[in-house]
Amino acid sequence: MAMGLATSAKGGRRSRRAPMAEINVTPFVDVMLVLLIIFMVTAPLLNSGVPVELPDSRANPVDQTPDQVTISIDSAGRIYIDDAAVPVGGLPDALATIDQGGGANGPVIVLRGDRSLDYGRVMAVMGELNRAGFNSISLVTNSSVTPP
Repeated sequence: MAMGLATSAKGGRRSRRAPMAEINVTPFVDVMLVLLIIFMVTAPLLNSGVPVELPDSRANPVDQTPDQVTISIDSAGRIYIDDAAVPVGGLPDALATIDQGGGANGPVIVLRGDRSLDYGRVMAVMGELNRAGFNSISLVTNSSVTPP
């Protein structure tokens, strides 16, 4: 008689299951965690592709604006404009191709120089920037906690 409890009154067949009203969110959470890890790994690589060891400074950070051009000088003295290498002696021509914009000073130039560079090399690049008409130049450094 114990069998009679599990069967329905219609000819001994089992009753239909009610539809499941819950959503299984475990696969969704798994996918979102994988995407989070991917973005966390790739986000630091989006800043600049030129490896430069920046000097330390206690200066306040500069706000990034959409009309900025990043110029990097690596430890060997090679110059890059937004990850594109500039041929030796071709900096004035490369600066001439940059759009000056409608502003008085043109776009903001962000200069990233390796800490092992000679001071004169960085000043030569800044002189070419000034000569090309770029008067707003920001120097990029790492943050430091101790004063020099």
